[in-house]
Amino acid sequence: MKRLSRYRRHRAVAPLMLVFALLAIGTTFSVASATPNKSALALARSAVIEEGKQLFLKGCSSCHGLNAEGGAIAPSLIGVGAASVDFQVATGRMPMADMSTQAMRKEPVYTPEQVAALAAYVASLAPGPEIPGDELLNYERDGSLAEGGELFRNNCAMCHNFAGQGGALTQGKYAPTVMGVEPVHIYEAMITGPQSMPVFSDKTLTPEEKLSIIKWIKAAEAEPALGGASLGRVGPVTEGLLVWTLGIGMLIGVAVWLAMKAR
Repeated sequence: MKRLSRYRRHRAVAPLMLVFALLAIGTTFSVASATPNKSALALARSAVIEEGKQLFLKGCSSCHGLNAEGGAIAPSLIGVGAASVDFQVATGRMPMADMSTQAMRKEPVYTPEQVAALAAYVASLAPGPEIPGDELLNYERDGSLAEGGELFRNNCAMCHNFAGQGGALTQGKYAPTVMGVEPVHIYEAMITGPQSMPVFSDKTLTPEEKLSIIKWIKAAEAEPALGGASLGRVGPVTEGLLVWTLGIGMLIGVAVWLAMKAR
């Protein structure tokens, strides 16, 4: 008892007890304040999902089903993920009046907040590809221009044209131009494979390779037409056809003029 009493009277005991008490109070406060924050985030997410559900029921369920299970008109959305919804809706491809035609890029119907709510609702139904964040889309830092050009020519040019201008496919379908497309939507198209496009998983194209493709597309988009009118940058066939048409037209015009003058 005397030894214990001597330890209690030691000068270092009081400061140590004070430090211990402060640590205990700080830990308790951190835990107590973190719990409401998590609850608030969960409530906010639930509110966004509920908003997305109501938007879905009003604008999408007539084709995709009340529970996004799909039907005879449109496919199921269970498991497509938030990235697919963001790509289709934010680019104006959805909603569309005629599901038998190919969806075209146009002015979006929904606001960015509504698109995010729809994406959150569909993502809550089943796991799927997520919307890539800004930290992932730093193609200027993480992408390689030379590698992106090679990857685009090997994987994309057969449909989208070697200059990214788009091209015709079978059965009346077409691959749209990739010029003027937001980087996030290009990335989403690669990981979701909309319509006739295949899915390029991370095993097929790594995230860095996807960023390289985006970097090349943006470089091609900003490249000036130093030679004059680019004629869609679809190659010498179009240029030759234009020259041939103009040349034949001029020759016919001269022949008609000479025949009229001879009369």
